[in-house]
Amino acid sequence: MNAATQPLTEHGTRTGILLILLSMFVFAAQDGITKTLVENLPISQLIMVRYWFFLLFGVLYTSLNGGLKNSIKSQHPTLQISRSILGIVEITIFGLALKFLGLAETHAIYAIFPLITIAMAGVFLREKITGLQLIAGLIGFTGTLIILRPGLGVFSAAAGIPLIAALMFASFSILSRKIGSDDSFGTNMLYMGLGGAITSSLLGLPQWVTPTATQSLMMMVLSMTGIIAQMLLIQALKYAPAVTLQPFNYSLLVFASLIGVFWFQEKVDLFLVAGAALVVAGGLLSFKMTGKP
Repeated sequence: MNAATQPLTEHGTRTGILLILLSMFVFAAQDGITKTLVENLPISQLIMVRYWFFLLFGVLYTSLNGGLKNSIKSQHPTLQISRSILGIVEITIFGLALKFLGLAETHAIYAIFPLITIAMAGVFLREKITGLQLIAGLIGFTGTLIILRPGLGVFSAAAGIPLIAALMFASFSILSRKIGSDDSFGTNMLYMGLGGAITSSLLGLPQWVTPTATQSLMMMVLSMTGIIAQMLLIQALKYAPAVTLQPFNYSLLVFASLIGVFWFQEKVDLFLVAGAALVVAGGLLSFKMTGKP
């Protein structure tokens, strides 16, 4: 049985769930490595190295699947470039959040992005938003307020950084929907790699700091695991539909929190747990409504 028919089986669904969980764990581990590196290295440098690895992989992939010349042709070149730059901005802001906040807090606030995406889809893509989705949005927003606690003397400006990153990623998702299936996976990947490598190099080269041997190894691992995580995600979608896998994306918050607690000795208070639970509940409820035929 091939991957095309595998999603129809119970075994295929279990395989897809396992792959998505592995992908989320790798993403969380990446953030742990990034948080360690940004203490002594510029964020722009880390992003530049990651994108050059991504571009190398994109060139190799497209050369073996349809050819580089065909993959560079896009029906939306301006949108592709815009999305690539937006991706750079989002990753930079998220990396900045990791520099000032813990993994658990960063991911708890960042988890609001699916709800922001739904709201933006209603405004910019004219997608219908149901009453239950509005309720889900309010639940998620309430959870974010509990985490941030504005007006109670505990809010910090740094806590707004992952919120901005979530807005940027939601915008990235909207652009991805706009481009849709008009361009192939190889074209999307090539433009992301090329645009990201050029933009990040303009920022990263002037700020280059010679890394130690350990830091170089960590940067290498960071770059390679980024590709691995993306491929695990792609493979998961071959075995199970997105509507089945979406709830398991929130395991990223769990993995990141565990890494934050055991690796960085972060303290997770009751407000963070309660707020994160509401954000996840809102996201799951909204996707349940969106996933219905």
